[in-house]
Amino acid sequence: MFEKLEELLKKYNDLTEKISDPDVIADQEVWKKYMKEQSAMKDVVDKYIEYKNIEDNMKEAKELLNDPEMKEIAEEEYYSSKEKLTSMEDELKILLLPKDVNDDNNVIIEIRGGAGGEEAALFAYNLYRMYTMYAELKRWQIEIIDMNETGIGGLKEVSFMLKGKGAYSRLKFESGVHRVQRVPETEASGRIHTSTVTVAVLPEVEDVEVEINQNDLRIDTYRASGAGGQHVNKTSSAIRITHIPTGIVVACQNERSQLQNKETAMKMLRSKLYEKKQEEQDSKLAQTRRLQVGSGDRSEKIRTYNYPQSRVTDHRINVTIYQLESFLNGNIDEMIEALIAADRADRLKEGNI
Repeated sequence: MFEKLEELLKKYNDLTEKISDPDVIADQEVWKKYMKEQSAMKDVVDKYIEYKNIEDNMKEAKELLNDPEMKEIAEEEYYSSKEKLTSMEDELKILLLPKDVNDDNNVIIEIRGGAGGEEAALFAYNLYRMYTMYAELKRWQIEIIDMNETGIGGLKEVSFMLKGKGAYSRLKFESGVHRVQRVPETEASGRIHTSTVTVAVLPEVEDVEVEINQNDLRIDTYRASGAGGQHVNKTSSAIRITHIPTGIVVACQNERSQLQNKETAMKMLRSKLYEKKQEEQDSKLAQTRRLQVGSGDRSEKIRTYNYPQSRVTDHRINVTIYQLESFLNGNIDEMIEALIAADRADRLKEGNI
């Protein structure tokens, strides 16, 4: 680990020199690249420098242990430093874990009703509300891309973007099948129904990360629609793009102009193609990754929301929270932190540093 830290420190110092070089500054693209690299290293380098300083203090204290006049102070400094170093080694291991390059990106979320008909559509709305309320707590910007509503307040499907630094890092483990157990308002006998909703979480990616051949696209325009007159346009401003080689279809009808809808739909297409590319590059990861959406069948669940018991259980990490109403109001950080910690523990166990 310490060899890797020394290499990282050397590279960080080299980059510090480069970004101060007038020739590099003159080439803004290269300068930005170096700045981004250095920024990604800063947290671990700062922690390692702090570690080295405490290590020096411990060595100095050790040398003073044989001095009768300084022994008491030296002992206190020595053992205090030793304890700090042990704790910091664990922190450094975590900081050295490979960072997901998309963690700081904006995020695109798709929610679709699975098994359960109208009840699934109603719960799809509940999840949409939960994530947008969470975004509001984080002061992220919310942009609806496409929305297909039902007549009684449910959502057959909805796609939206959350814009904020670190949005993907916080929400990437939300992908999968979410199961709800509750008594529908239309159920006269009081019988509990089980329904499912699928959630897909994609990072927003830049144009340079995914090349799209315009000849591979079929672009259709249509009139936007929505329940109660919402999103209704008199012109064909809504856009549907089909990527012919993969069969991926994206749509956007929320913006007022056709051009804006096309730009947003292309963002979504890039994210979907990027995700597909990532999975193809690492088939092993694609088979084991927690973020797979699945088909929406009741048996393929990552989380259960049980209304009668007011509990939320994440089955991947066996964590249960008995505050369902608060959770559905966007207070989901406790679960998110638990998922991040579990993922980190898995990677540390694998020695992936």
